[in-house]
Amino acid sequence: MTTYKEAGVDIDAANEGLKRIKKHVSSTFNKYTLSDIGSFGGCFNLPADKYNNPVLVSSVDGVGTKLLIAALSGKHDTIGQCLVNHCVNDILVIGAKPLFFLDYFAAGKLNNDILENVIKGFSKACRENSCVLIGGETAEMPGFYDDNKYDVSGTIVGIAERDNMLPTRKTEEGNLLIGLYSNGLHTNGYSLARKVLLSKYNIGEHIDRLGCSIDDELLKVHRSYLHVMDDILDKPWLRSLSHITGGGIVENTHRVLEEGQDIDIDWDSWEWPTIFKMIQEDGNVSTEDMIRPFNLGIGLILIIDKNHLPDLDAHLKNKDEDYVVLGNVTSK
Repeated sequence: MTTYKEAGVDIDAANEGLKRIKKHVSSTFNKYTLSDIGSFGGCFNLPADKYNNPVLVSSVDGVGTKLLIAALSGKHDTIGQCLVNHCVNDILVIGAKPLFFLDYFAAGKLNNDILENVIKGFSKACRENSCVLIGGETAEMPGFYDDNKYDVSGTIVGIAERDNMLPTRKTEEGNLLIGLYSNGLHTNGYSLARKVLLSKYNIGEHIDRLGCSIDDELLKVHRSYLHVMDDILDKPWLRSLSHITGGGIVENTHRVLEEGQDIDIDWDSWEWPTIFKMIQEDGNVSTEDMIRPFNLGIGLILIIDKNHLPDLDAHLKNKDEDYVVLGNVTSK
């Protein structure tokens, strides 16, 4: 007699994993949460009374081959944080604040220690972003993934006031581009970074230039910009936001411009963080191939009315947030 467990799926292990993650997931619940872990669906009481014309905003994403660095190093605690923060930023640039998040975790063979560490990361970032981890899926898929490999994805749902949604505001020629700094690679460019760096440095090896190991650098948490931005999302002088992910500064910022507009970037206005210099130098990578996949030290770009730079400056100083004036919006 052949059993499901012999085929590679251990339901008892999955149930044990569910017990282990329950305390982490429930730590994110708030007064709007209407369902418990294990329900067929996550239920959330929409705080519509706080909005005149509420709009739901959603996004889904993953963390790419950053997962391979986690697998090679055995460090899985930042992966969940990176994914939540990435998704938070993606809806932030629409003008939305997060309500709830759902995760997907799939592995060739379920390892509950890894699962718990990843879910702890999801939960930590959800708490930090006032977001409920309302549900998820854990899949054991023997034969599809290697036993020591796993994948994650996440879906976020947030809420925005329709009249304050950023796509309703128009960018204009002369608007300033303001850059907020990233915390390393965030979640993009890892295939190129791995090809270059792991051919020269070993996992766990301390790199003097970085002040840490190569894996600690590459597993740094993707920043969330919610708490820097949430107080000024409704300011009319804030014309648009660009989350710098795959496609880099140029392609992502073009996504939020009006037709017929371009950007003029002063590429010497900030210094690339060391990790990006190492990738370019050690891999003999052209500047063009650095600009497209990497954020190069800039995680979020604000497009603002140039006459309101003093207002933004005061706000960011109050948040203890450094910034750089990158350039301006032009016409093609």
